[in-house]
Amino acid sequence: MPELFDAFVDQYQAWFQTPLGRVILELEQDLVQGMLQPRPGERILDGGCGTGVFTAALLAAGAAVVGLELSAPMLARARKDLAGQAFAPLRGDLTRLPLAGACCDKALSVTALEFIADGRAAVRELFRVTRPGGRVVVATLNRLSPWAQRRRQAGREGHALFREVYFRSPAELAALAPIPGRVATAIHFAKNCDPAQARASEGRGQAQGLETGAFLVGCWDKPA
Repeated sequence: MPELFDAFVDQYQAWFQTPLGRVILELEQDLVQGMLQPRPGERILDGGCGTGVFTAALLAAGAAVVGLELSAPMLARARKDLAGQAFAPLRGDLTRLPLAGACCDKALSVTALEFIADGRAAVRELFRVTRPGGRVVVATLNRLSPWAQRRRQAGREGHALFREVYFRSPAELAALAPIPGRVATAIHFAKNCDPAQARASEGRGQAQGLETGAFLVGCWDKPA
């Protein structure tokens, strides 16, 4: 599976530089940062960090980040782009983290879970490496969203990345954790949405309390 991502480094980066991609990144970052609340001096695991798009905001908040990634080219891009910062790249599997228990203040994983069949094992590992009283945040593509439906169709039509994916609903994500938490969604608009109208569309989706936003985030506080 990791080799599938090797050819998508530039494409992944380029998406977030498009007009709509920039809006989406801002909205997703707002939700992740609000859930995780990174603090200066904290040690945070970014599991499945990719090229470091979401890692950068953690570093900007003053945290030290362990960036774990299976794809060597993705990790190399993160290492290059985040050079000189408190970033420790680490190649490894999210379901078998090469880290000691309770070694991090918080753990984050963004859009990696949909490529892992045993989601419960991945979440369990995130809890294991998080200290008592710490926080675990997981973001994934919402099974109830049109975005997931479109990617499933792309997989059926032969897209390498989406031939074998595991999209989960808000209830299914919540059920992966050993304790109760909270879930929220963002990106309540389509991929063909006018970027100038995207924030207004998002506001309407949030006001209606919809569970169909493409970006699904779960948050849990590990008992002290």
